Amino acid sequence: MPKFVVQFYDMKKLVVAVVASLTLLSCAKKASADDISKINGYWEIESVIMPDGSEKDYTVNPTIDYFEVKGKEGFRKKVMPQFDGTYKVNDGSEKISISEKDNKVYMDYTTTYAKWQEELLELTDEELVVKNQHGIEYHYKKPEPFTVK
Repeated sequence: MPKFVVQFYDMKKLVVAVVASLTLLSCAKKASADDISKINGYWEIESVIMPDGSEKDYTVNPTIDYFEVKGKEGFRKKVMPQFDGTYKVNDGSEKISISEKDNKVYMDYTTTYAKWQEELLELTDEELVVKNQHGIEYHYKKPEPFTVK
């Protein structure tokens, strides 16, 4: 087979691979500010992915996060699930402001003692993924009610 035919065939495979990759990437669901109302409610950490790629799974969580955001402002509280299906709540909370920069959505947190930011990577009805300034990704899921049978 002539050399140019082999090169053309290899180039065709490369173009197909690039187009397929771009198609898959464009289909990935990115979080948007329009989706922010989906954050409202209870979320529990399912796993944490460190910057080096190592992962820690959370099978039992003594606390879960409660988010309440209206418009671009809101708060997050840590709550403790109880055996009767209710949540024990304390007075502490973190103020949240939603911001956008370079087509990315951020949650800016403020407390009396600190300020920090997390990038909102994914937000659906069942999944929440954020990444902090240290490159740590937190994967949340909707909690299942805890009951004793």
